[in-house]
Amino acid sequence: MSTQDGKTVMPTARATQTGVDREAFGRGRRMDGWRGRWRRLHRWQQWLILAVIAVLAYLLPVANPWLITTEPGNNFPIACFQMAVYALVAVGLNVVIGFAGLLDLGYIAFFAIGSYTAAFFTSPDSSLIHIPYLWTLPLAIGIAMVFGVVLGLPVLRLRGDYLAIVTLGFGEIIRILATIIPAAKGQVGFQNVGRPPGTGINGEPLFSNSNGTPWYWLVVTILIIVLILVGNLERSRVGRSWIAIREDEDAAEIMGVPTFRFKLWAFAIGAGIGGLSGALFAGQVGFVNNQKFDVVTSMLFVAAVVLGGSGNKIGAILGGAIVAYIPLRFTAIAEYKYLIFGVALVILMIFRPAGLIAAKSYLVTYSRLVGDKLAEIRANRPPAPRTGAVAAQKADETGGEQ
Repeated sequence: MSTQDGKTVMPTARATQTGVDREAFGRGRRMDGWRGRWRRLHRWQQWLILAVIAVLAYLLPVANPWLITTEPGNNFPIACFQMAVYALVAVGLNVVIGFAGLLDLGYIAFFAIGSYTAAFFTSPDSSLIHIPYLWTLPLAIGIAMVFGVVLGLPVLRLRGDYLAIVTLGFGEIIRILATIIPAAKGQVGFQNVGRPPGTGINGEPLFSNSNGTPWYWLVVTILIIVLILVGNLERSRVGRSWIAIREDEDAAEIMGVPTFRFKLWAFAIGAGIGGLSGALFAGQVGFVNNQKFDVVTSMLFVAAVVLGGSGNKIGAILGGAIVAYIPLRFTAIAEYKYLIFGVALVILMIFRPAGLIAAKSYLVTYSRLVGDKLAEIRANRPPAPRTGAVAAQKADETGGEQ
């Protein structure tokens, strides 16, 4: 409010809104913290820090820090492997839920498809042709993506609760098919699922069921590759289309985004990562049956994404690792894990609804303020001198020197 000629002049709506935006922008900058400092680093500095983090991640099962160890209750390298697998699952589901905004409650189906793919083609209990285990990883990705497309074609025109119910039903259909189809062997399942080649110094298989360290290294390597690929997708036209669909599908379609096609891509890519995770899990455990792929496990996958931060890759990794780690670390309360995570999600939704590591949506929110600031800088820029005046000034200076 200001005064002019004794009269009170009320601020305009634009000025009020700009003031509110600036105040909010200031709060956002204060809350930015480490993320703002990260963006100000040079690219080589970011890669150097990420390389150090990757080395520390590889050393985790070897170091076995006393503060986070799961022993003696559970073998720590195997616990690290399960944390890495859950992190990979959460990254795949984050593509579907976090980027494209599609609520998939039956993601366990693609995890099961990947596990059964590895079992069908490597277990001696299977009558199909046997191939090396490492070949089953791309095969599991391809088969899971086919199932994702087959499911997505009829159901991705649905939204919200309807899509969630259909995907939940699909997860149960896969589990029931594994029960009633004789080739899937129901509860009997498949034993001695294949593993990568290689032997240790003592002549024993390097990738054994009791040695979780090489399995963990394999999953972490795959996870890094997947993160690079997903990060490139997120920054591409595909990722921007996913975010537009997540924020407002109708507006995205009006602006020319082929929403159905991009939703199908998200569903297929997420399904492929889920199938890859299932094949890795089956190889380490060495046993696959229909009891490992129930609905509550699928809900645990969703909880990992929501807990870490929907739409954020690092948050998905953190959420997946926490969901796998807590029952293994605190074995006395492991049977109450679903109750614990349920209560944790309720508390999280109250105090931090965006998750532990929120997505970077504020960059879009305050883009108008940035544009206003640039326009203000251009308006206050002094006008450039005219060409004739500049030439006369140079002539005067030249004459003065002579």
